[in-house]
Amino acid sequence: MSPVELGTWSVVAIVVLIYMGVYIPIALGVVSFVTIWLMRDNFDLAMNLLKIAVSDSVMEYTFATVPLFTFMGLIVSKAGLGSDVYEVMSTGFRRVKGGIGMATVGANAVFAAVTGSSIASASVFSKVSVPQMLAYDYNPRFAVGVVAGSSVLGMIIPPSAMLIIYSFVAEQSVGEMFLAGVVPGLMLAVAYVGAIWAMGRFTPNFVGGRPASDYEMLPWRIIASKTVPTVSLIMVVLGGIYTGWLTPVEAGATGSLVALIIALLRKSMSLRTFWEALLETGHITASILFLITAASIYSRMLGLAGLPNELGDILAGSNADFFMIMLLYVILMLFLGTLLDTASIILIVVPLFLPLVEPMGLSLVWFGIITVVGAEIGLLTPPLGISCFVIKATLNDDRISLKDVFLGALPFAGVMLIVLILLIRYPALSLAILN
Repeated sequence: MSPVELGTWSVVAIVVLIYMGVYIPIALGVVSFVTIWLMRDNFDLAMNLLKIAVSDSVMEYTFATVPLFTFMGLIVSKAGLGSDVYEVMSTGFRRVKGGIGMATVGANAVFAAVTGSSIASASVFSKVSVPQMLAYDYNPRFAVGVVAGSSVLGMIIPPSAMLIIYSFVAEQSVGEMFLAGVVPGLMLAVAYVGAIWAMGRFTPNFVGGRPASDYEMLPWRIIASKTVPTVSLIMVVLGGIYTGWLTPVEAGATGSLVALIIALLRKSMSLRTFWEALLETGHITASILFLITAASIYSRMLGLAGLPNELGDILAGSNADFFMIMLLYVILMLFLGTLLDTASIILIVVPLFLPLVEPMGLSLVWFGIITVVGAEIGLLTPPLGISCFVIKATLNDDRISLKDVFLGALPFAGVMLIVLILLIRYPALSLAILN
C-alpha cells in the first residue's frame, strides 16, 4: 500500500479502536507508531519519532498550565463556590418563567471561568440545580437538559483543558486561546438564557414550574460573601492574562494559590480533601499529557503519509470554497461527536484540516474556537454524550432516564449549532478581545 492509503487506514483504525473502548492515547500512539514503521520499513525511525514526540510535547514549559488549572478547578469545586454562585443567581431569576434554568446557566458560566471542566460542572449542578427545579415542579427533562447544555460552557470559557490541547496541536498561544474563548462562551450563555425564555413563552409545558411564592431576596451582605471570592479569582486569572501581567502558567499558579486561600478561609479544606485534590490533579494531568504525546506522534504520522496534502488536493480539485470546507469540517465533527469525546475529535481532525485552513490566511485561534464549540456539541448527543451520562450517574434518580437527559439536552445542542454558525460567519466575534 502507498503511504496515503496506510495513513487513511490508520485513521479508520484509530476511530474503530476508540469506539471499541481502547484508551484514546494508546489507540493514537500505537497505530501511529506501527503505521510509521510500515511506511518506512524502519523500526528505529519510528522509535526516534516517538522520542521526539515526547520531548516536544509534555516537556514544554507551557503545559505546566495543565496541572495548575486542574488543581485550581478541583479546589474551587471542593470549596463549594459553585453552589454559592447558583444560590445568588437563583434569587435573581426565581420569579421569571424558567428562571431557575436561567440561574443555572449563569452560575455555570461563572463556575466555568474557575474550573474549565464540563464534567465538574455537570456533576456539581446535577446535585445543586436539578433537585431545586424538581421541587418547583419543573419538567424533569427541562431540568436535566439545562444542566447538560450549560455544562459545556466549562470547555469554552477559559481556562479550558480543550483549548490547551488545541493550542498544542495547532502550535498556538495558550493565552490567546483563553482570551479568544471569552466572547464565544458568553455568547453561548446569553443564547441559552434567550432560548429558555423562548421555551417558557412558547412551550410552557416543556419548561413546567410554578410561581415561587416563598421568594425572598438574599441580603446584600450574603450576596457579597458568596460572590466576591469567585469574582476575585476570575479577575486574578483572566485579568492577569489579559493585562499581560501574568503568563498562562503564572496565572494558573496564582489562581491555584488564591483558590487554596479561599478554601482555607471558608474552612472547607481539610488535609484529606487537599490530598484528594492533589491525587486527582495527578491523574487528570497524566491522562491529558499522555493524550498530547500520542497526538504529537499522530501528527507526524499524518505528515509522513501526506494525508493532509492529499485531502487538500481533493478539495482543490472539487473547487471547494471556504464555506464548503467549513461545512465538511462541522459535519465531520458532529458525526464523530456521536462516537467520540471532545479530546479525541480535536486530536483526530485538527491535524487533517490545519494544512487546508492555514494557506487561506485564516486565524488558527479562531479555528480553534470553532473546533472546540463544534466538538462540544458531541457532549450532548447520543450515544456517547458524556455530560448526559455524568448527569444521569450523579442524580441516580429512577424518575429520570438517560433518554430524558438526551431529549432535554437536544434544544441546547441546537442552540450551540446556531452559535457555531454565527462564529464561522463572523470570525471577529472570536477575535474581538485579541484585536
